[in-house]
Amino acid sequence: MIDETAETEGTILVPIANTETAERQLDIAIDLAIDQSYEIMLLYVLSVPSQLSLQDGRQYLLEDENEQLLADAAERVECHGVPVDTRIRIARGIATGIVGAVDAYEADTVLLGWRGRPPRGDVVLGSHLDTVLRNATCDVLVKRIKTPTDDVNSVLVPVAGGPHDSFSAETAAAIARRHDASVTLLYVLESDDPEMSRPEAEALLGETARTFDGAQSISRELVKSDNVAGTITDRTATHEITVLGVSRGGIVQRRLLGTISEAVGRHAAGTVILAKRYDPVPSRLKRLLS
Repeated sequence: MIDETAETEGTILVPIANTETAERQLDIAIDLAIDQSYEIMLLYVLSVPSQLSLQDGRQYLLEDENEQLLADAAERVECHGVPVDTRIRIARGIATGIVGAVDAYEADTVLLGWRGRPPRGDVVLGSHLDTVLRNATCDVLVKRIKTPTDDVNSVLVPVAGGPHDSFSAETAAAIARRHDASVTLLYVLESDDPEMSRPEAEALLGETARTFDGAQSISRELVKSDNVAGTITDRTATHEITVLGVSRGGIVQRRLLGTISEAVGRHAAGTVILAKRYDPVPSRLKRLLS
């Protein structure tokens, strides 16, 4: 039973498209919502081609099974005592509908599902995901849909001092607390790393560990290797979930194909969650102001 009088601290927007991916997205969404006292808003975007008006799209394209998908997902959320709402958004495209919903419903975080398919053309993760990552005015989590995450005993959190590390640590901490899971913080130090010395890397690991109050156990690993993505990917085999911030500079720029976050996301042994913290101040403006 949901306490409708309880106040929530924010909203997690979860766009869903089918039962399989919805179930695996909700695993994480429920963990985060319980830990952070958030509401979950379930979203189904009906994409209407230009040949039809949006109103006609609702009339002719919306099916009972779409509404049932939302109802079933909402019931699952309610079973965990999490406040939940549902929305159907009519738009010219999936990404347009999601980005519009972020603004319309003032979402704090959007949680997307990704199947980890190989990149093609100018598309990195997928045309919808790339657009949402680039344009959403909120924090973004991308969960690679591969394995169920009901039984989580260990969480791997690679850190590198990037702008999205704090968000990935907060996300991992919420999951670890919910499942009473152990946490491994990992820093891979390259031999010619221009940004971080060994003492600085150790200090970063210690600072990140403070995010994990309430976790069962926290271990720190500092490994020297010039194959950062490969080293992280190898270690994912012994953890049910890996949570990491997107690579410095973003994940959706074509020139960043093959960067650490994307490579790990595609090749990791288990579930991977990529975290991107929303920055309302563009990097170019930051440089001008500095």
